[in-house]
Amino acid sequence: MTAAATLSISLPVEGMTCASCVGRVEAALRKVEGVEEVSVNLATERADLQVAPGTRRQSLIDAIEKTGFDVPASTIELDIEGMTCASCVGRVEAALRKVEGVREVSVNLTTERATVQGVADAAALVAAVDKTGFDARPVDAAAGANADEALAKKDTERNELKRDFLLAVVLALPVFILEMGSHLVPGVHALIERSIGLQTSWLLQFALTTLVLVFPGRRFYQKGLPALFRLAPDMNSLVAVGTLAAYGYSLVATFAPGLLPAGTVNVYYEAAAVIVALILLGRFLEARAKGRTSAAIQRLVGLQAKTARVRRNGTVVEIPIAEVTAGDLIDVRPGERVPVDGEVMEGESYVDESMISGEPVPVVKSAGAEVVGGTVNQTGAFTFRATAVGGQTVLAQIIRMVEQAQGSKLPIQAMVDKVTMWFVPAVMLAALLTFLVWLIWGPAPALTFALVNAVSVLIIACPCAMGLATPTSIMVGTGRAAEMGVLFRKGEALQRLRDAQVVAVDKTGTLTEGRPELTDLEVTEGFERADVLACIAAVEARSEHPIARAIVQAAQAEGLEVPEVSGFESITGFGVRAEAQGERIEVGADRYMQELGLDVSPFAQTAQRLGQEGKSPLYAAIGGRLAAIIAVADPIKESTPAAIAALHELGLKVAMITGDNQRTAQAIARRLGIDEVVAEVLPGGKVDAVRRLRAGYGAVAFVGDGINDAPALAESDVGLAIGTGTDIAIEAADVVLMSGSLQGVPNAIALSRATIGNIRQNLFWAFIYNTALIPVAAGVLYPTWGVSLSPIFAAGAMALSSVFVLGNALRLRRFGTQEPA
Repeated sequence: MTAAATLSISLPVEGMTCASCVGRVEAALRKVEGVEEVSVNLATERADLQVAPGTRRQSLIDAIEKTGFDVPASTIELDIEGMTCASCVGRVEAALRKVEGVREVSVNLTTERATVQGVADAAALVAAVDKTGFDARPVDAAAGANADEALAKKDTERNELKRDFLLAVVLALPVFILEMGSHLVPGVHALIERSIGLQTSWLLQFALTTLVLVFPGRRFYQKGLPALFRLAPDMNSLVAVGTLAAYGYSLVATFAPGLLPAGTVNVYYEAAAVIVALILLGRFLEARAKGRTSAAIQRLVGLQAKTARVRRNGTVVEIPIAEVTAGDLIDVRPGERVPVDGEVMEGESYVDESMISGEPVPVVKSAGAEVVGGTVNQTGAFTFRATAVGGQTVLAQIIRMVEQAQGSKLPIQAMVDKVTMWFVPAVMLAALLTFLVWLIWGPAPALTFALVNAVSVLIIACPCAMGLATPTSIMVGTGRAAEMGVLFRKGEALQRLRDAQVVAVDKTGTLTEGRPELTDLEVTEGFERADVLACIAAVEARSEHPIARAIVQAAQAEGLEVPEVSGFESITGFGVRAEAQGERIEVGADRYMQELGLDVSPFAQTAQRLGQEGKSPLYAAIGGRLAAIIAVADPIKESTPAAIAALHELGLKVAMITGDNQRTAQAIARRLGIDEVVAEVLPGGKVDAVRRLRAGYGAVAFVGDGINDAPALAESDVGLAIGTGTDIAIEAADVVLMSGSLQGVPNAIALSRATIGNIRQNLFWAFIYNTALIPVAAGVLYPTWGVSLSPIFAAGAMALSSVFVLGNALRLRRFGTQEPA
């Protein structure tokens, strides 16, 4: 077999550690029938093969996995052009699922994108989509990489739709006046007959309608007829068949009227022409609304700097952002955006990080501080070293998260998918039955009634409304969430979060700041506070205990001069002591003071208060006299009380799960109004606590920030990670709160409820619309009420249906933050 007759396949292989692993994989692959050449690379962890046509990809995967190594699933995204309704989505998904190696498929009508998980080849996926009549191309892996091109393409699409709509209106309006005017306005029919004659009027209508169908309406026939011939009709097929039926009947009436029964010689050119114009109007409004649904992504992409001022060979050069590499030194001037992520090397400035944290107050940045690409420098200038570029920056990852959430499908969509797969064929069958029923049992002229009602059924059906009902709400909802600092890493979390009954919260770093601070310092008579703090800090500076560091940092923050000490000694179980400025300084618990013969009763009330607040008091003695009582604690975040109150107003129970002691946990719970406390638990115990809460209350949303929270985040129904926490916690979570504030939790839950409610409204409208109006279009009201629906009004109703769904979804853009009453 020649090389030209073989196909190239590349597969990822995980778990290889040495050359013998490579040999085992190569040997296993060579045994697969059809394999011509094999090359396994340990460094890239890939197997490259030349195989005969027809070789099954799954056979290669099975051979690798039998050697004990894994072929991991990858995610491939495709941009798909030409989809117009839910049935289009169903056809593309069905075609992609048939490609070998595909494990999971999700196609989104609003974003016009397919997400495929598995070990399939991108070229095979593109080919599968092409066979369905749509155009596909792989999406660039870099977040936002195709954004400008995609926006330009959508602008072009909107402009083309607007142009075609206006042209259709200009051509269809005379047709409408000539035909409908003669029926609706007294005397017009007689005037037309006297001036140009009825046949001439029909010829003019024929010419103008032909132009409408051939030019602005051509898109419906180019896509709809091939889909019909493949026995996979879509919305374009409905429009194509309906308008061509009206147009074809009119042609016969115009040029061969003798073929029609007596009394049925009428033309319906105006129906074909106006239907095209109205549906183009609906498509244009739909495209414009779709552009507004993607506004959040557009704003995020707009935060990316286009160029960077990089130091190269001793000079500063301005280069495109794509050419910046990790390790480059980059200068940032006042007012400029930080191009990429990095660490400040020199200079100092305030940086506006509101796009990341949601906090409006600029943050000071000096040597050693981290900066994030897309944030805005304020008044100063600084130089930083790039540490993350391209798709590795925080902004790129945020864009990617939002894109993935917007492109995902919720469980609520499953029922819709089952219906829409058969919707268009069912509508065409209903139109056929309508035609036959009216033709056989309808009043004279039966053929006219049969044609008009069948065309109305084809035109009024709106599968696009059903297809847009869920993805548009998801897109707008997740986009609004991103603007509020809430990132949904997984789209299904949007639905699960709505069902949460209890919010379980980790204490340290979530309810609290996550770092000990000096919270209380009271001195006895005869001592100055600053002098006492300086002496205590001098002794504690020799200790490695976190409480000691908090005291030292407090002294430094107040600008105190800490004296030198000597004779430092740590007394296990009691405290520490040393000498400074000729006096002995002793710091420790009350039992240490009692050991020294000192009475701590002057601070009895203070000690009681501190105990109620969950703080453990320490005492300081200077020169053999009781000098002060101090307390170090992890302070509660300023935003926490309001967030807890907002959660209660949403009807949720709040539980705290922490590894801290019971007394401290209960004290914090009392202050914040927390409903349930689980204290003194290890990471494994947090998982058990989540399970118990689920058994007692229902669905659990867990909020955490540290490595020890990762198991509980994964176990909960929905995990929410504080964005300032560890990467492991964020990876285990479904939702990321970028601001580090607990206020993001009620915002996320309320937005989840609003989005799912919006989806239900859209689905109700889409199904009720089709259920109610298709029978009306079929003429069920005519025998009793004499009411029938013109194809023109059917086209208008169909266009408005999609616009209604999109407009309803866009209301989510006005969603506000949840503040307690």
